[in-house]
Amino acid sequence: MNASAIVKKYTMMIALVVVFIFFAILTGGRLLYAQNISNLLLQNAYVLVMACGMLLCILTGGNVDLSVGATLCLVAALAAQLLSKTALGAFATIGICMAVSFGIGAWQGFWIGHMHIPPFIATLAGMFLFRGLGRVLLASKTVSIANKTFLDIFSSYITVPGVDNTIYWSALIVGIAVALALILLTFVSRSKKARKGYEMKSAIAEYTQIAVIDLLIIAYTWQLAHYKGIPVMLLWILLVVLLYAFITSKTAFGRYFYAVGGNEKATKLSGIDTKKVYFWAYCSMSILAGFSGLLVASRIGSVSGDTGLTYELDTIGACFIGGASAYGGSGTVSGIIVGAILLGVINQGMSIFGLDNNWQYVVKGTVLLIAVIFDVVSNHKTGKA
Repeated sequence: MNASAIVKKYTMMIALVVVFIFFAILTGGRLLYAQNISNLLLQNAYVLVMACGMLLCILTGGNVDLSVGATLCLVAALAAQLLSKTALGAFATIGICMAVSFGIGAWQGFWIGHMHIPPFIATLAGMFLFRGLGRVLLASKTVSIANKTFLDIFSSYITVPGVDNTIYWSALIVGIAVALALILLTFVSRSKKARKGYEMKSAIAEYTQIAVIDLLIIAYTWQLAHYKGIPVMLLWILLVVLLYAFITSKTAFGRYFYAVGGNEKATKLSGIDTKKVYFWAYCSMSILAGFSGLLVASRIGSVSGDTGLTYELDTIGACFIGGASAYGGSGTVSGIIVGAILLGVINQGMSIFGLDNNWQYVVKGTVLLIAVIFDVVSNHKTGKA
């Protein structure tokens, strides 16, 4: 692989490193503080989670769901009211909220998948509808959440008595264990491919890539060890990311989304029910939006009518910045995670630096435009319509 091919393949990774270094210097090293490193993922948990669902929508043809921020608000508002005004416990509340999220997704999926309402129109209507219902549910007030069990399920930290004290060594131990596991999995995978005669990347290239990832994991967990340890929210994020990575890369169902985005007519002729593909894309998106509502509500500890406002823009932006094609049929979970982290670094870096909020919108809009232009130019060069 020549230099230009390497640069094209790892464009977003290179951009992430450059942007991170830039803001680390710009903020006088404050971006590297343990608390800021820990908060980097927690403050962008909703983007990381919802971007996985948004990817499926985009894969079907560049379509997006504009209602995710409103859905997040409605579900978070429901959770806050159930916890503050009823005798329901945390687990019952979570169950009801996720059932409502599924109901919203089924509603969206029905109109888009079975009634062929354009996704833009259906989800735009949902954006107004669910935002309004959320504000009605809250009676235009801010409702606090004091249920400790609910807060602990999503926003506590994992500590090990006798191991964690001033420094939370358990976080670093987990990081080292994950790093070693990645090396072992890579070795096992290469051994299986070698036995079956499959084509493989060079051992130097693959192990170098794993070594870089391992160093980043250990560096991140080292910072976590110097703050409060491993946040439970990180585990929820990893669960969603790994699940959707598996679905999109290892299952036939996941490949249906790529097929619909690549050529819907050919997909229909091959016997795939495209209505179900659209239905589950938007149903899945609403479920993740509702789950993100629980994450956001627990992290902030309160819910208002403006909770989740413009979150759909960050989610869509993370997908396109992370390499999802504006034409559909192309994109990976790993790519959108890089895009979400890149957007998070930009947001946090600008906030720490103290850049005016108006200019923050300008910067994010410029980054998104550059990413989409890059996608369009790349597709034209490869001859994709």
